[in-house]
Amino acid sequence: MPLQLIFRSKPKALFLGALSLLILILLPRLFVHLRRAQASASRAESIYRVEKKNFSQALRLNGTTMAARSFAVLAPRLEGAQVGSMVITKLAPAGASVKQGDLLVEFDAQAQTKDYLDKKAAYDNLVGQVAQKQAEEDIARSKDDTGLQQAEDELKRAQLEMKRNEIVSRIDAEKNQEAVDEAQATLKQLKETYQLKRAAAGAGIRIQEIQRDRALEAMRYAQSNASKMTVRSPMAGVVVYNTIWLGSRMGTVQQGDQVHPGLPFLSVVDPSQMEVRVEMNQVDLLKVHPGMHAKMHLDAYPGIELGATLEDLSPLGHNGQFTDTIRVFSARFTVQGTDPKLLPDLSAALDLDLGSLENALVVPCQSLEFDSGNPFIWVEGSGSFEKRAVKTGPRNDTEVVVLSGLREGDIIRLTPPGEPAPGERP
Repeated sequence: MPLQLIFRSKPKALFLGALSLLILILLPRLFVHLRRAQASASRAESIYRVEKKNFSQALRLNGTTMAARSFAVLAPRLEGAQVGSMVITKLAPAGASVKQGDLLVEFDAQAQTKDYLDKKAAYDNLVGQVAQKQAEEDIARSKDDTGLQQAEDELKRAQLEMKRNEIVSRIDAEKNQEAVDEAQATLKQLKETYQLKRAAAGAGIRIQEIQRDRALEAMRYAQSNASKMTVRSPMAGVVVYNTIWLGSRMGTVQQGDQVHPGLPFLSVVDPSQMEVRVEMNQVDLLKVHPGMHAKMHLDAYPGIELGATLEDLSPLGHNGQFTDTIRVFSARFTVQGTDPKLLPDLSAALDLDLGSLENALVVPCQSLEFDSGNPFIWVEGSGSFEKRAVKTGPRNDTEVVVLSGLREGDIIRLTPPGEPAPGERP
């Protein structure tokens, strides 16, 4: 190799060697520095300095919004008719504002209208039959009355002839007596048959009247069924569709759909006054009372926050969703204020204010541990953490108030039991 090339490559080799030596010297120090930084960060995350601050206690409840005033529209149940389903011909659009008396839904009323006309024709026919039967009875009564009057006159005439028996022959006297007896028998028979005829005629007319009245009720039922095919709103509000089972799918109704009688498929709600129904655990029941205030948040719209007031609590509980041991109670909150997005059947969260404490010693809940039911906290002493019993007060989801056993400025550990204390080697 030429001498010039050797001298040119020597400075480059010396530079690379010096750089490698520098890296070998600094790398351990850098590693130690990173370990110390990690340990410091781990310690900062695992300890907490006790301080005094204002403590607020709140209870988080979850529920569903609903209108305080609403009207549920059900597919009508028809009286005296076997109807499997009804076809919707007109329908108010979802979200539309309606006034009292506005049309909500209209069903196909052709069958009910035809049934009403048929029942009306049958009723009118029976009304005519009753009138005809009554007229025939009036004619028969007049005829029988005339017959009775004639029989009475004949009896009177025969009795007058009997008075002449003293001056007539014996044969004529006997004939007069026979005429009186015959007249008396005829009158008696006519009176007896007269009552029987009236009773029979009255029974016949009553049968016709019963048939007429039954036809009238059937006509009224048919008329009522026809009127039920149109449903109008009894109140002002907003139209809300219910999700129902429609044959082979779940969804909301549309024009032309068929619905079964008694199915609630639509509602009119008053959005000016909304409320939230929640299920409350029996453990939290003693903490609340009617009149307490809360803040309501909608899960679908996190930016909306409205006030709410606890109106009433159910006095009877029922089994919870996950266990039969703990009972739950229903509670109703009224919402203060309105929002265009606040509609029924939305999931909502309520933060119920249970009170607050000023200038209280507060520590994170994760620092609190228990030994045989007695609370204690790991407090930093001379180079290590020692176990110290404490007395606790109110708590919320993240913090707890310490009434005794700690002082402001104490360093406590947040690591779970069984893990090394901050700064200790495993």
